[in-house]
Amino acid sequence: METPKALFSEVVDSPEFQRDLKKLKRFSSLESDLKTFKNTALKAFHKLGQENLGIVQISGLGFEYPKVYKAKKFACKALKGKGAASGIRVVYAHYPKEDKILFIEIYFKADQENEDKERIKQVIK
Repeated sequence: METPKALFSEVVDSPEFQRDLKKLKRFSSLESDLKTFKNTALKAFHKLGQENLGIVQISGLGFEYPKVYKAKKFACKALKGKGAASGIRVVYAHYPKEDKILFIEIYFKADQENEDKERIKQVIK
């Protein structure tokens, strides 16, 4: 039997993303929710080309590559009854040539209105 290929050659959390995760530890299911997100939403969107309207490209960053996305539909089990509209946002860069995903930012919409574009530029440099 063939071993299933890894979803992406490389999936990396930036140090900033790791700090964000620590700040959101009040959402106990976040680690497993992220794993599910990587295996389903990211795979469907980037590998299978399925549009789910929950992942949008962030524009106006001043660079073309890599493309940076924000996941607006992120299911968090710790936020009961919210489903995919949990209010958790995940910002990441996709490097198709390298088959790599770089997680940049994760935040709860009630704590922070929008992604930090300056941080995105710093992390991508």
